[in-house]
Amino acid sequence: MLQNVLLSRDIYASEEHKMMQEMIQDFIKNEIMDQLDEWEKNGMVSREIWQRAGALGLLCIDMPEHYGGSGLDFSFSALFIEELGREGITGVGFSLHSDIVAPYLLKYGTEAQKEKYLPQMATGKMITSIGMTEPNCGSDLKAIKTSAVDKGDHYLVNGQKTFITNGYMSDMSIVAVKTNVGTDGEGVSLLIMESAYDGFDKGIPFKKIGMKAQDTCELFFDNVKVPKENLLGKEGQGFKIMMTELARERLTVGLNAIGGAEGAIEKTIAYTSTRTAFDQPIAGFQNTQFKLAECATQLQIHQTFLDRCTQLLSDHKLTAESASMAKYSATEMHGKVVDECLQLFGGYGYIWDYPIARMYADNRVARIYAGTNEIMKVLIARGLFKALFAEMKAQKKQS
Repeated sequence: MLQNVLLSRDIYASEEHKMMQEMIQDFIKNEIMDQLDEWEKNGMVSREIWQRAGALGLLCIDMPEHYGGSGLDFSFSALFIEELGREGITGVGFSLHSDIVAPYLLKYGTEAQKEKYLPQMATGKMITSIGMTEPNCGSDLKAIKTSAVDKGDHYLVNGQKTFITNGYMSDMSIVAVKTNVGTDGEGVSLLIMESAYDGFDKGIPFKKIGMKAQDTCELFFDNVKVPKENLLGKEGQGFKIMMTELARERLTVGLNAIGGAEGAIEKTIAYTSTRTAFDQPIAGFQNTQFKLAECATQLQIHQTFLDRCTQLLSDHKLTAESASMAKYSATEMHGKVVDECLQLFGGYGYIWDYPIARMYADNRVARIYAGTNEIMKVLIARGLFKALFAEMKAQKKQS
């Protein structure tokens, strides 16, 4: 019904995309949906679903085959993100693992690091996370306190990270640390840290409003010895690397949002077409029709923009500003769409057994993580006034 109105999407039009879409939909239907309640009860998904995704080639999709990936372009990863979003599946942190951690390793890792970690990640035998946020700082990554002291052949790491997606189940995390603290060379560096290291501990997964099957937790580092060969990129270049790679992360959040909005609209069309009130389907009321027409229009606009951004990322041309626009606008749209859809479910929309309730609880955090939407506006504005800010900075130096 919805597809009869929306424009066809060229980005997913190839036979390869259609085949993968069918496989993903079967995977979700047959191997994920029946486990959602159990995962939410446990506060995490199973390791088996990670390994099953790896066996199907759904992890590290755009990593080179040499490292165990599928060697496809990013549009196939985008398709997987959207399909999970359509069903409101948030417990499996596949995208962070495949679309954030894996690219960090591919672009900045040594050959030894790539050979050691990427093949295991592609099979799902190794689950990964990324440790940026700390209790004392959210989006301000320069303010991190976790330190790594150079001890010759290793770093000694102390500190804490919080709100870590995949944190409790992760076997390895890329962690942002401060190196050369108190010197002219002080800066942010990235270390590959395995959870088996002595002194590396995990907190109990948080009890959250939504995303109840996602094992989000704290990470603690108490004199953790990290081999020097686990430095990712160059010392002091961590902040620059993170800023460069955040564009991809933010696009993935936007893709999940448009997938989620599409799923919410589809489920609401189906519900309002069968649920009756005052001797007619709820869909027979003009208010229902207008609300869903508004939602479908916003979805169409964002699909078109996100498709363009996906192509730009595949061509290595996506800017930080465009990624920020995608994340900010798509997540705001997603929240409004799900809210409107829940209203059309009436009282049943507030019952957890109905997928729209889970979608409502789960989508709220998307306007916070990967950089708050307020930070997205700051980044967009910086691009708009880049020349002015450069001039003001130059004048300040002269004075």
